[in-house]
Amino acid sequence: MSSVLRILIVMPAILLLASCGTDKKELNRRMSLSRHDDIPYGTKVAYELLPHLFPDATITVSTNDNPGSLANLSGNGRVFMVIGHSVVASASDVTALMNFVQQGNQVFISANRISENLLKSLSVQTTGKTPFYAEPDSLTVGVYSPVDTAYKEFAYPGDSYDNWITRLDTQYTSVLGRDGRGRPNFIRLTYKGGGAVYLQFAPLAFSNFFLLHKHNIVYYEKALSYLPADTREIIWDEYYRYDHSRSFSALDYILNNPRAGMLRWAFWLLLLLFLILYLIESKRRQREIPVINPLSNTSLDFVRTIGRLYFQRRDNHNLAMKMVAYFQDQVRTRFHLPVTALDEAFVDRLAYRTGYPKESLAPLVDYMYHLPTKAYISDEELLDFHGQLEAFYKHT
Repeated sequence: MSSVLRILIVMPAILLLASCGTDKKELNRRMSLSRHDDIPYGTKVAYELLPHLFPDATITVSTNDNPGSLANLSGNGRVFMVIGHSVVASASDVTALMNFVQQGNQVFISANRISENLLKSLSVQTTGKTPFYAEPDSLTVGVYSPVDTAYKEFAYPGDSYDNWITRLDTQYTSVLGRDGRGRPNFIRLTYKGGGAVYLQFAPLAFSNFFLLHKHNIVYYEKALSYLPADTREIIWDEYYRYDHSRSFSALDYILNNPRAGMLRWAFWLLLLLFLILYLIESKRRQREIPVINPLSNTSLDFVRTIGRLYFQRRDNHNLAMKMVAYFQDQVRTRFHLPVTALDEAFVDRLAYRTGYPKESLAPLVDYMYHLPTKAYISDEELLDFHGQLEAFYKHT
């Protein structure tokens, strides 16, 4: 495939991906509700204001521990604070939270959806809306003043993402705030010993966008002013910021999230382009090149065969002479050294040319010099001679 054709195929995908964020500057509507994020729907402002609202309290963050870790804390004066999309509590979580409250501590939960088992234990019922319910493009919430019970409403032009309460036990529950239609969405359930549970169903009322819009910071101050002034520790929870009832799937987000329409089109287009590239490239693949084995050294095979024949006939003397002739041929061809006489001068020249130790080379050459005069060579003597030659060949 030519480079021009590749560009023509891939360019639409690049343009489509780029159009997801470059057409115009839009509001970042990602609802992270994270204390680290300064995007509109992060909670960095709410988190950083805690030391100003509770100057005598220690602010800690619980990231990986579920509410079961609260059982390790003793005494009162603590607030367990949750701001997230949903709170899906297990049976053990509900028990841990209620034991924490009965010790005189506070639990403050702000979420769009709270699991039924926790709501049932508090005798509270909501509309049961899902977190990604289509919301109007505005939010209005109100709160009663803890001083004079005066009611004041606050609004902003962002997403609402809220819920409200349809049933509660008025004997133990106080309504602290309502939504734009007067429906209760912020309540407190008090217990003996000074403990209490606060439920607020509009988590975006604690987002950066809402708190920094006009004078909405007053809502945050009034809502948290219901917490005891002598609070000595606030535990900011990060565990419930994630839905532990299901695992996140990037593919599920792309295919099923209604806000990822352009990303979904880009995903299918990329799959189509990969299929086209595969079909075209698969036809251009070169056929497999057969493996050609290198030619074998027939001369070496011939020498080995002749050597075996001499050895089988027990003609050790003749075989040794052939080994000497081969040695001399190697000296002439590899080291370009003439072999006129097997004397000490030859040993010096060969040791210098090859770098082979003279003390090992001298006995070998001396044996070759006296070999023609020997009448008989035993197998052991022949093997020793062969070993000395092999040591010389491996070194050089």
